[in-house]
Amino acid sequence: MPHPAECASLERMARSGRTVRRNDPLLYEVFADQWWQPRGVFAMLHWLAAARGALVPTAPRTGAVLVDLGCGAGLLAPHVAGKGYWHVGVDRSRTALRQAAEHGVQPVAGDVLAVPLPDGCADCVVAGEVLEHVADLPAAVGEACRLLRPGGLLVLDTLAATALCRVVAIGIAERVPHVAVRGVHDPALLVDRGELIAEAARHGVALTLRGVRPSLVDLLTWAAGRGRGVRMVPFSSTAVLFQGIGRKKG
Repeated sequence: MPHPAECASLERMARSGRTVRRNDPLLYEVFADQWWQPRGVFAMLHWLAAARGALVPTAPRTGAVLVDLGCGAGLLAPHVAGKGYWHVGVDRSRTALRQAAEHGVQPVAGDVLAVPLPDGCADCVVAGEVLEHVADLPAAVGEACRLLRPGGLLVLDTLAATALCRVVAIGIAERVPHVAVRGVHDPALLVDRGELIAEAARHGVALTLRGVRPSLVDLLTWAAGRGRGVRMVPFSSTAVLFQGIGRKKG
């Protein structure tokens, strides 16, 4: 567990808008009480979890397993409940995992670069808003694909390695309350779409990408304090935020 004084110092910096060390995992400990607050600092993660869950089909068999990489506090859980999966969540934060367990997720403490689960254990692997936080994209993609059974489904969403994304997702979004925590993203770790597709293909998963963005009407309504959430809608470009979906060869 992080030292309380270290968390307190980081919290003062983050809440004051001062620059913190980018991609610092302590940010998730500092704001741990915000995970399940619809209008908290992780509000946009709720919107993305809903969009991600919509891509997950009904379980293909009895006893099907969904592995949720970088599950955080389990925000995906309400959006896959009733689809017939045993929902397993993998995360480095034990604070977040405790909250995930309270929402029906089987918690597994581990790193997405070395997941402590066996090959082919999952019918569906979900990697939501995690790939842009890892230092080794090929390893993370390889682990996600390794976990899939033949015919299993990979679902992901992440941020693109483009100048436009750096402006929108970091330069702007991190200055908008409740959209992104200041310092949460490192521009050096944004995801190269070509590399992502190639790595998935190398492990037998043909990924299809599509851009998404917040509904502008919903966003304005939510910003005015009149809505609890914002729908993520398809967008013609994958240059900022995008989803990916693909099946592993049988």
